[in-house]
Amino acid sequence: MILRTTLGLAVVAVAAAAVAQGPVVRYGDPVPRDVREMYDAGLRYLIKTQDESGAWKDGQAGPGVTGMAVMALLASGEDPNHGPYRVPIRKALRSMIVSQNAETGFLGSGQGHDSMYQHGFGMLALSEAYGTVDDRTLWTEVSAGGQKGRPIGQALELAVRCAVTSAKNNPHGAWRYSADAKDADTSVSGAVLMGLLGARNAGIEVPDETIDKAIKYYSSMTGPNGQLGYSGGPGGGSDAVTSIGVLVYAIARHKGLPQYVKSAAFLKGRSLGGEAGGMEGYPTYTRYYRAQALFQADVAVWEKWNAGLIKEMKTMQAKDGSFAGFAGRGGGFGGTVDTSLALLSLAVNYKFLPVYER
Repeated sequence: MILRTTLGLAVVAVAAAAVAQGPVVRYGDPVPRDVREMYDAGLRYLIKTQDESGAWKDGQAGPGVTGMAVMALLASGEDPNHGPYRVPIRKALRSMIVSQNAETGFLGSGQGHDSMYQHGFGMLALSEAYGTVDDRTLWTEVSAGGQKGRPIGQALELAVRCAVTSAKNNPHGAWRYSADAKDADTSVSGAVLMGLLGARNAGIEVPDETIDKAIKYYSSMTGPNGQLGYSGGPGGGSDAVTSIGVLVYAIARHKGLPQYVKSAAFLKGRSLGGEAGGMEGYPTYTRYYRAQALFQADVAVWEKWNAGLIKEMKTMQAKDGSFAGFAGRGGGFGGTVDTSLALLSLAVNYKFLPVYER
């Protein structure tokens, strides 16, 4: 799935309490012990498997994969400048920035796994790090060796420009696998649009026209019952792409759209039965978006679904802390991607990342 062209794959500050259609979201609430134990074990796995360049390369590779791991590290709530994950976070960010094309702004590995998935997830990770990770110390550890890269903000601005140009040249105002594609799908578009929304929330200028056209595309892909389509036409798509639709409508501040109302109702109905609401293929990907979408749509429903998610994931985590075992339950991507996505689906409990703000 991710970052490859074999699957339509398809992530807002922590501060004040918010009221949903029910309980008050208290950002000081303690994180359940089971979540913290699973999360800490998963982070230990990610740190152990990070290579010397700062990236992760266990089958899937590139700035999007590295970005997922960065977000998982940032979401723990530990101080990224002085806490225990300071060094791996900085190594990872340097790896991502070095991989960026200085002319186009594209975030890619240059090793055959490049796509707008890589770019979108990488852009979102830079958005989450921008203003949180101290740029003044980002390159000091390596500058003596001659390596010096651009600041996070500059890299993020370049990435935004790349995504905006890509959408401007796309007839749908959305995105597909390559930056110059003329077709689109709701999965790739979700990765890129969430990156742009994250950048906008971080204070980077993103044209309203780009966001509005992308939301119009999602509206056109929403069926009468609220279910989104993957590509080609409305409706009939997976729970993953419907979750993406609910999330981007919410984060783009378009909860007033009738398409959002229908999609949120459809997703809530699909999320209250069976194993954490029933899963199709690539479950870590689906959970990653469903967790965020439900949290945005209805906290009471998210709380019920999240309780089931925690119980199920306790049975899925390997002794080494990874969640690669998901490959045996409907498809998976490998240790880094599956583990990062699994942790990020749990990270809503922490509510530290800006992307998890209501």
